[in-house]
Amino acid sequence: MDRRVVRFDYWLDAAFDRIVSAAPGVQLLTCRREGDDAAAWQALAGARVYQITAAKDELPRHWFATADLLARCPDLLAVSSSGSGCDTVDIEACTRAGVAVMNQSGGNADSVAEMAIGLMLSVLRRINESDRLLRAPARGFSREDVMGHELRGRTLGLVGVGEAGSRVAALGRAFGMQVIGCDPAYDAAGLAARGAEAVGFDELLQRADIVSLHCPRDASTLGLMDAAAFAAMKPGAVFVSTARGGIHDEAALHAALARGHLAGAGLDVWDQEPPPASHPLLALPQVVATFHTAGVTHEARRNNAELAATQIVQLLADGQRPARLVNPEVWPHARERIARALDPSRSPSFSPSR
Repeated sequence: MDRRVVRFDYWLDAAFDRIVSAAPGVQLLTCRREGDDAAAWQALAGARVYQITAAKDELPRHWFATADLLARCPDLLAVSSSGSGCDTVDIEACTRAGVAVMNQSGGNADSVAEMAIGLMLSVLRRINESDRLLRAPARGFSREDVMGHELRGRTLGLVGVGEAGSRVAALGRAFGMQVIGCDPAYDAAGLAARGAEAVGFDELLQRADIVSLHCPRDASTLGLMDAAAFAAMKPGAVFVSTARGGIHDEAALHAALARGHLAGAGLDVWDQEPPPASHPLLALPQVVATFHTAGVTHEARRNNAELAATQIVQLLADGQRPARLVNPEVWPHARERIARALDPSRSPSFSPSR
């Protein structure tokens, strides 16, 4: 079997290329995102695995793993996201085509959790404001002018208590915070085991001093934090997101901050990444802004690269079910396709409609 793995030339920790290239019989091809589409399509047409970036603004749209791309890649067995998100992958289309979708859930959870807490501290302790004032040529402010608040004693509301959310819960408790959370994937006992008191979404908004998003970006969460949700938050509360752009309405958030209903926001994710310098939220001093870097540390990028490469090598070696399979319902179909690819003499025994 031709065991071709294709990726584009976005930044990826060297561990990925090293592990994949060392696997017996595996060929790794790296294509240019722009400038040579014909060569890229030729490489993808014979690919068994497509390693794709999770960052939606890092890749031209025609390289997203959509139904159109899958139709041009009939030999494709799996799509592997570089992170925990799958914003560049049409999961339903992959499932229909019998293509396994893998992510690297948990690989950058510690980094994301640390950044979420860092944003909370920066907003509440007004670290960025103080930094800007100290660097300005004209002084004339007192320490009390940038007086902030402690995390201790506050209620932290987590929307999503998965890999990253559960780590934020642990850090929040270490700071002396009460942690509440909502996540449809877990019942009350499951949330308690992950460090959060189970509450409904509406109750979370009403009770939390800090609302922090850690949910995936999908049809159920797009626009979740809209004008009504921000209005339902406690006056003086803080909003933090290290999840994905599009889950919160940026215009509605700006309005809630500008009228003083919310005290501040820590934002790592944006509708457009990076956001334009003229973005209204960047003009507000109570907003701490970063460029989708919560999961971008040397450690996290290495972890994700190693996880991705290992899953790919194991799948191509013996058809092993990926540990981080995003669409588990595809597995009977995908397993049969992989088995036939590994052993072309094998007779098809599973042929669902595509």
